[in-house]
Amino acid sequence: MTAAENVCYTLINVPNDSEPPSEISLKTDLEKGEIKSKTEALKKVIIMILNGEKLPGLLMTIIRFVLPLQDHTIKKLLLIFWEIVPKTTTDGKLLQEMILVCDAYRKDLQHPNEFIRGSTLRFLCKLKESELLEPLMPAIRACLEHRHSYVRRNAVLAIYTIYRNFENLIPDAPELIHDFLVNEKDASCKRNAFMMLIHADQDRALDYLSTCIDQVHTFGDILQLVIVELIYKVCHANPSERARFIRCIYNLLQSSSPAVKYEAAGTLVTLSSAPTAVKAAAQCYIDLIIKESDNNVKLIVLDRLIELKEHPTHERVLQDLVMDILRVLATPDLEVKKKTLQLALDLVSSRNVEELVIVLKKEVIKTNNVTEHEDTDKYRQLLVRTLHSCSVRFPDMAANVIPVLMEFLSDTNEAAAADVLEFVREAIQRFESLRPLIIEKMLEVFHAIKTVKIYRGALWILGEYCSTKDDIQSVMTEVRRSLGEIPIVENEIKRESGEVKAEEEVSAAPAQKLVTEMGTYVTQSALSSSRPSKKEEDRPPLRGFLMDGDFYVAASLATTLTKLALRYVIIVQDKKKQNSFIAESMLIMVTVLHLGKSSLPKKPITDDDVERISLCLKVLSECSPLMNDIFNKECRKSLSHMLTVRLEEEKLSQKKESEKRNVAVQADDPISFMQLTAKNEMTSKDDQFQLSLLAAMGNTQRKEAADPLASKLNKVTQLTGFSDPVYAEAYVHVNQYDIVLDVLVVNQTSDTLQNCTLELATLGDLKLVEKPSPLTLAPHDFANIKANVKVASTENGIIFGNIVYDVSGAASDRNCVVLSDIHIDIMDYIQPASCTDAEFRQMWAEFEWENKVTVNTNITDLNEYLQHILGSTNMKCLTPEKALSGFCGFMAANLYARSIFGEDALANVSIEKPIHLGPDAPVTGHIRIRAKSQGMALSLGDKINLSQKKTSV
Repeated sequence: MTAAENVCYTLINVPNDSEPPSEISLKTDLEKGEIKSKTEALKKVIIMILNGEKLPGLLMTIIRFVLPLQDHTIKKLLLIFWEIVPKTTTDGKLLQEMILVCDAYRKDLQHPNEFIRGSTLRFLCKLKESELLEPLMPAIRACLEHRHSYVRRNAVLAIYTIYRNFENLIPDAPELIHDFLVNEKDASCKRNAFMMLIHADQDRALDYLSTCIDQVHTFGDILQLVIVELIYKVCHANPSERARFIRCIYNLLQSSSPAVKYEAAGTLVTLSSAPTAVKAAAQCYIDLIIKESDNNVKLIVLDRLIELKEHPTHERVLQDLVMDILRVLATPDLEVKKKTLQLALDLVSSRNVEELVIVLKKEVIKTNNVTEHEDTDKYRQLLVRTLHSCSVRFPDMAANVIPVLMEFLSDTNEAAAADVLEFVREAIQRFESLRPLIIEKMLEVFHAIKTVKIYRGALWILGEYCSTKDDIQSVMTEVRRSLGEIPIVENEIKRESGEVKAEEEVSAAPAQKLVTEMGTYVTQSALSSSRPSKKEEDRPPLRGFLMDGDFYVAASLATTLTKLALRYVIIVQDKKKQNSFIAESMLIMVTVLHLGKSSLPKKPITDDDVERISLCLKVLSECSPLMNDIFNKECRKSLSHMLTVRLEEEKLSQKKESEKRNVAVQADDPISFMQLTAKNEMTSKDDQFQLSLLAAMGNTQRKEAADPLASKLNKVTQLTGFSDPVYAEAYVHVNQYDIVLDVLVVNQTSDTLQNCTLELATLGDLKLVEKPSPLTLAPHDFANIKANVKVASTENGIIFGNIVYDVSGAASDRNCVVLSDIHIDIMDYIQPASCTDAEFRQMWAEFEWENKVTVNTNITDLNEYLQHILGSTNMKCLTPEKALSGFCGFMAANLYARSIFGEDALANVSIEKPIHLGPDAPVTGHIRIRAKSQGMALSLGDKINLSQKKTSV
């Protein structure tokens, strides 16, 4: 086991600024100094030995002058000293002096102070020399009967480690500990003893558990956790034992300790797939999520619930618990709410959709009463989207949902209102029976809409779906009400001139002299462009938008009025009424055009909007059947086609998900025998406790390619040349937030290399955790050195350094071999992710760092190039497949990914096939990358540049 893999008991902080003391001064302090100076000297000796100094001359000094002292601090430091000091001679024999040390520790094991006894026992767990331990065995056994639990607890640990390492020293350990366990009352001692029996003699552990299985619920939580682990291991190895212990696991679900409940629920699900067991475990998880205050715990337990749902037979059980799962929404954290809503949506069925919708409606109404907060807005958006999805999957629910949601069209938060509008647009197109209800509600809230984007969308819906005479006239009334008195320009001039003196001439430009609320005159500064807010408050909403210079809404209004007028002509036969409605529509368009051309608005009307309004005026003046078809039929067909495509995509993705989850067993499938399965096929048989321990230690192995050896070799970096005196190569193992470098060092010379040290330094957001310890290499010998590097963010990092060593017997200075740089691949931290188009656009606008990469490749097919980029960057294509299908010579696609640190990366691929250069011409174009941090944008750009060209195999 290397130093990096050992369990760490003690961390020692080394001050770097101090000068290393000489051996003579240390000897003097240890011999003649006071207790304080001896303590400091001993600390310095420990640090020097840790840094590779040998200091053999001080060993006897410490035995003579420091070991007999009774000071507790010195005794504690001595334990560390004896742990790290070399205890053997060069030929592997134990040093003579260690006999004296052994005698001192025998006395400490009989010391009246329980702290000294306990800490000595802890120290003995770390000793690897059986010659030192043998004389101490009677004293260690005697400590099992000490009055203090601290001593007994550590005595059990010491016996366990000695039994594991040197069974011959205490062959009857399991029997001894079993007897100790039966009579022991202290929870921590029982836990240690039981833990030892699990690993040393499982049958004895089971015998003990059988005798007290009915009292398990009264035990302390630390002992209960170990019992859960034992039951899991026993049932895992011998499934016939399940019936014997499953009742015990059920009882532990009621434990007062959250950790025990969590482990018991996880164990219960692995032991039994009966609906009652799954329901009990799921209920336990839900209670944990609700009662635990830590959001991280909530998210972890939610993940376990989501894992349960992935199992087809468990899903139906969880569907009955949807209402309980929704209790989690009381949590203030947005991430927890997001996961909960997604889980509830996955579990919704015709049996529970009604109850789900009622709860969600209540939640939506609650958010309306809460004071505005960023998370409240986002939560409301989540709720709207969830209700949207429910209504699409269960159309009967739409009638209940729409009236509640449409209140939010007047919301100040544009994002939530936009989601509602999108939902309403889809509902009004899909469910004809709901159209009258939606139009009625839309007309009710129309005047209260505060944001121009929502206003445009509402206008479009009213213009597209109002089909009765009354509805069309209601829309016209609302438009007139929202626009105010027309003509607008004259009305605005009157409004402004009404607040100046009578002798002031009326002008279209903003008045210079204004009246305050107190009746006094003030002159407006030439630098100020804002007008008094009182006037703006008085303006109707649509006029307010137009005066702010937003004439895109005017173009939308013109289209809406044209559609309504063309439809009105068909419905109403009276020529006079027809002409009157068309004239009113044309008057509104003309007055808006006039306003746009005047100097009243903050920004003048754009040419595009002028063209659109002029086109609508022309259509209304001619009223041709072709235009009627285009405005009233083709527009709706386009929307219908878009919604159909989106629905197909959703169904396809759901189908893929269900195919992944439904593992169908065919009649002619081969039967799997556990004894004959290869190791990599036994994933379901893995020990969950072992896996979770490995995950905590950061040793989990990723699922490698078909041939794990080949994929491992791909990550080996050669650090020195074959002709260098020291050859080195490193295997780079990336594990989320840290990187383990496993460096193989080979001595290619015929000399012994002393103090061979791997010196590393980092560039970028990388930090070296510990300095690798020096070692001695025999001629043509090799060794493995491990170094840990912490990663703080997603950007390309570089590790560089050298190997320095001394040649034994040579008088020259230290030798040095410079290592090649190790480049850390950003792809280990980037994972594909998905987001909506609106979120993508918002992030694209917000992110300040952009990196533009020119396409330089030998790939000739557009689709092939896109797939190549997706494969080499780990990004996900957000543009639907249907939009990318076919061939038209160019392609645009949006890509998205998220790093494990929560950083977003966006990319837009705009590529074309230059047809004029022939069929074999390579793809050309650009890829624009945007990210919040500069490092992410640059690193992703570098990655694309490096992997653009397709390598020929």
